[in-house]
Amino acid sequence: MLAEPLALLTLALMVEAAIGYPRRVYNAIGHPVTWIGALIAALDRDLNREDASPAARRIAGFLALIAILAVPGALALAVQTILAGIGLVGLLVAAVLASSLLAQRSLHEHVAAVRDGLREGGLEGGRWAVSMIVGRNPESLDAAGVSRAAIESLAENFSDGIVAPAFWLGVGGLPGGVLYKAANTADSMIGHRTPRHEAFGWAAARFDDLINLPASRLAALLIVGAAALHPHASAGKAWSAIRRDAGKHRSPNAGWPEAAMAGALGLRLAGPRTYGDTTVEDHWMGDGRAEADAADIDRALALYRTACGLLLGLAALLAVTALALSR
Repeated sequence: MLAEPLALLTLALMVEAAIGYPRRVYNAIGHPVTWIGALIAALDRDLNREDASPAARRIAGFLALIAILAVPGALALAVQTILAGIGLVGLLVAAVLASSLLAQRSLHEHVAAVRDGLREGGLEGGRWAVSMIVGRNPESLDAAGVSRAAIESLAENFSDGIVAPAFWLGVGGLPGGVLYKAANTADSMIGHRTPRHEAFGWAAARFDDLINLPASRLAALLIVGAAALHPHASAGKAWSAIRRDAGKHRSPNAGWPEAAMAGALGLRLAGPRTYGDTTVEDHWMGDGRAEADAADIDRALALYRTACGLLLGLAALLAVTALALSR
């Protein structure tokens, strides 16, 4: 019944917003991402042979992706089946488990740390904090670059760290959310265009692009909706930036929430970026100012909190509607 995964999603969003993933739990048993990551690392070590041809490594990567999805997906399905047999208590337990697949609180905390780092520790404090959430070379960033990097990370991770797992939880219940998280973790670990992972990680990267398509569009719309509720933001400019710039981003998905956030705040995001010693040329998202600062991070966080609230409201509305239609 459609109402059940939507009810699960609504409760999971509420639980995660309230308590996040407690540090004590992480220290005691780790996190689903770390468990999935251990599986991915083992498959990468055993199947990704450097003496194999690119074609063979691509096939090995495809087989690895199947295993990465099958193992946690089967476990999640078994857990959901067991919990479904114990009624409301089972739904509540499933919601607590599903909340670990979302990252509303932790994303807010990490981005707020960049704002605080800039205000309390200057450029070096901001660089250190932003290095925790982005892969680019922090030494190449000035204060405006640090601020833009934090806001870009907030926008992109709102899509793939919150809206996407929420979408797949609402569609497929606990197994749907776990399958998404497994695929997204695989992309983050092996979906890079490096000599080691160009071929082996091809399937993981392409699959992650595919499953993030609906969420990236929904995330952009939620940011537009949030901008309409804030006097310091512009929903019209957010929508214009999406239409003009989102498709120009080097990622088929990241440009949508980044363009929305840039337009809403009157900023320019993305553009050329440096990862290690490599400079990546990319289009700018938005046509505002590039000189972002800690106050802009504050404004972005306010939009983010409202967008998360809109996501919760949408989930609850769909759950109630599905329940009413099922009667």
